Amino acid sequence: MTDLPGRGNDPNEDPFAIFGNPQQFAAVMRQIADMLSAAASSDAGPVNWEMAKNIARHAVVAGGDPSVMEGERRQIVDALNLADLWLNEVTVLPSGLVNPQAWSRSEWIERTIPVWRQLCEPITSQMVETMGGTLSAAGLPPEAQAMAGPLIGMLKQMGGILVTQQIGHAIGTLAREVVGSTDIGLPLSDTAALLPAGIAEFSRGLEIPTEEIRLYLALREAAHHRLFQHVPWLRAHLLGAVEEYARGITVDVAALEEKIRGLDLSDPAQLQRVLGGGELLKPEETERQKAALARLETTLALVEGWVDTVVNTAAQGRLPSVAALAEMLRRRRATGGPAERTFATLVGLELRPRRLREAAALWKALGDARGTEGRDAVWNHPDLMPSADDLADPQAFLRGETEFDLSRLTEEPGPAEPTEEDGDQKGDQGGDRDRG
Repeated sequence: MTDLPGRGNDPNEDPFAIFGNPQQFAAVMRQIADMLSAAASSDAGPVNWEMAKNIARHAVVAGGDPSVMEGERRQIVDALNLADLWLNEVTVLPSGLVNPQAWSRSEWIERTIPVWRQLCEPITSQMVETMGGTLSAAGLPPEAQAMAGPLIGMLKQMGGILVTQQIGHAIGTLAREVVGSTDIGLPLSDTAALLPAGIAEFSRGLEIPTEEIRLYLALREAAHHRLFQHVPWLRAHLLGAVEEYARGITVDVAALEEKIRGLDLSDPAQLQRVLGGGELLKPEETERQKAALARLETTLALVEGWVDTVVNTAAQGRLPSVAALAEMLRRRRATGGPAERTFATLVGLELRPRRLREAAALWKALGDARGTEGRDAVWNHPDLMPSADDLADPQAFLRGETEFDLSRLTEEPGPAEPTEEDGDQKGDQGGDRDRG
């Protein structure tokens, strides 16, 4: 028999000694009840998104969230419109700007929560179910489980509350760092927008005119929206890769039980510290997840590499500091910027920034070899997209261009069916080829 929390291994000892001092235990129950009451919502699903949004908003307000002034709004809208005109000269993809806007940090949270919900819920559902079952069963003897029904029920709900808190804090932290709606490379909103407060933070310490920085960031925002608005399969492909990752998720139950086995339920501080630790929410990465992650990394790298290529081309001769700004963004990614940290916290994915430089080199080689129209035509169908192997050897991708059936460029884009070759390469793991 394993040791139980709060007691030794003596079978003659009172099994309810785990609850410690009755007054202390009552205090713990009141704290948990308050949390459950605050989390009560009509939302279906494991995460209370209204609560997560409020946690995120509180985090940004506490750190400073100035309202957008009318002058700032005009500067942002003008920069986005001008950047969009410059992009017309370097890509055949049409404009993705419909109603460009300037947002405060709280507005960014409000506008992006629906997509965060879509991204996170497949994973949080799996996490909460596993955590709830483990919290309710681990460490409690059968006789205690039978008589502590209210406690068991509350512990099952604790998993959802902890995940809700983690999501809220992570989104709030990200909102203090982002400059627009596309920082993480995913389509978080259909609206192109920049955050004046985010641009001011980004510009801190740089000896570059603020107007130049604003225009460079506007170019990146507008370029992302050209892809997300006019490559019909891209949004579903990116979000689908995250969902595929979620379907393969497992939790290290043994490690979770080990942590709970040492939990003293009569100690509120320990309860908060142990259950609130992010390490309990980290999934155990499986081969299936690694395959999904490889596909997601490849597509995100291709998105960011294309954006880097067209933005830097459009800015040449117009923004004197374009090279310095591009290098600063590369360093920001390499040291773990908002995108990497948020994926690791919310989705359990750690993106590899080294792929971005390779992807940019590939898009430049494509443009040199095929011209702007031929380069951008690759986005017309997921089967035409470079794979992870192609990022490492762009010239091989260029030499193999005749292998593609170019008639597919005129077909309605949609999810790609795996080929027999892909099946042989992927097997049960899914491989790392990015063919759809």
